[in-house]
Amino acid sequence: MPPRLEFIKTPIPLLIRQLAIPTSVGFFFNTMFNVVDTWYAGMISTLAQAGLAISFPVFFIILSVGMGIGTGTTALISNALGRRDERQARMYARQAITFGFLLSLLLGAVGYLVVPYLFRFMNASGEYLQLALDYMNVILISTVTFLLNGILNGILSSRGDARSYRNVLVAGSIINIGLDPLLLFGWGPFPAMGIQGIALATVIVQTAGLIYMIYRVGHTELFIRIRPRYFIPRKDYFKEIAHQGFPASLNMMTVAIGIFIITWFISGYGNDGVAAYGIATRIEQIALLPTIGLNIAVLAIVGQNFGAGHYERIKETYRKSLKYGAIIMSAGMVWVFLLSDLLMKFFTDDPPVIGIGATYLKIAVLMFNSYVLLNVSVAVLQGMKKPMFAVWIGLFRQVLLPMLLFGIFTRVMRLEITSIWWGLVAINWAAAVFSVAYVARKLRKLPRTPP
Repeated sequence: MPPRLEFIKTPIPLLIRQLAIPTSVGFFFNTMFNVVDTWYAGMISTLAQAGLAISFPVFFIILSVGMGIGTGTTALISNALGRRDERQARMYARQAITFGFLLSLLLGAVGYLVVPYLFRFMNASGEYLQLALDYMNVILISTVTFLLNGILNGILSSRGDARSYRNVLVAGSIINIGLDPLLLFGWGPFPAMGIQGIALATVIVQTAGLIYMIYRVGHTELFIRIRPRYFIPRKDYFKEIAHQGFPASLNMMTVAIGIFIITWFISGYGNDGVAAYGIATRIEQIALLPTIGLNIAVLAIVGQNFGAGHYERIKETYRKSLKYGAIIMSAGMVWVFLLSDLLMKFFTDDPPVIGIGATYLKIAVLMFNSYVLLNVSVAVLQGMKKPMFAVWIGLFRQVLLPMLLFGIFTRVMRLEITSIWWGLVAINWAAAVFSVAYVARKLRKLPRTPP
């Protein structure tokens, strides 16, 4: 296990690189994992790709809970480590695992009961509905692995280890390339499982990753002198973890809810629109990966420096992260815009799907820099133990405004599907400008770091 990074001494640009680059690489492979699933689903049918597309918001809710509790855990442990309170940091880590395990059981049971009604609400029926349920029911069985992987990554991130989860995501993506066709089409003793095989491959990869993450976390100083009683639920720790983790989870869930809302409005234009949006957002995710890396890096850096009272380093982290993000995203805008048609053709040969998806990507590039402003701003506030802003801004840009604007565009004005794409641009930039103004005001109120 590498030594813990010195978050309160190491130059900020170096810290950002050491954390953001491994995280971005890992999530690149994680996105490629989803891209591979979408590509193989296309070998079944466009309807199967649409089934994966409407399943993604539910899948994302599960990931959101794990990543959100992991984010809250990172903030709590980082603050404790910044105060040099090793005992408190260890207790947060152990209680977070128990919290995540119990929560996963509840989430899996609720998901199994609710998912069919959600899919029907999104206009899925017949074979389309059955394909989505076949995929999602397998995923729900493995809810515990998704949640615990997110929490264990949060624990490791708090001490500066972004490489372990990167290794899980890279190895998992490579393994998935072979598992998907094996379980999809069958070979030797393996039966052909169709879209359920794609889901089962995901479950197998996640389970293997969880075993590795348990090994890595178990070899940190946070898990020395382990006793079973440390994992018995404690009300005070659960309350703190929930207070920090649920807002982060809710923020990510608003993304999933937003995808539901967008998909519901898109479904009024037919299955081609749903499939195109599902494919295009996979491509968009690849371009936006640096924002995820910056988010994880900023959270850990701000968390420890806030705990240590180094407020000038927090301000420097915010400025540098916005600068780096703007440079990288500007480059991403160019290649996505120029290659939009070619990228869509990689996943499908259906001309209407290609046309709709390529148009979305050419408009969506205008949002890329807004995501930098939003993600970095939210991460700074989470590191300062102010998690609720993420919830309110998420509800604003993912739920309230889309319901209002897209309802007017599609139901009242009867505009084309592109009105939804342009509405997303306006909504995200409005939220980004407000977020930057809010964070700037909070940072101005911080006292100057004493010499």
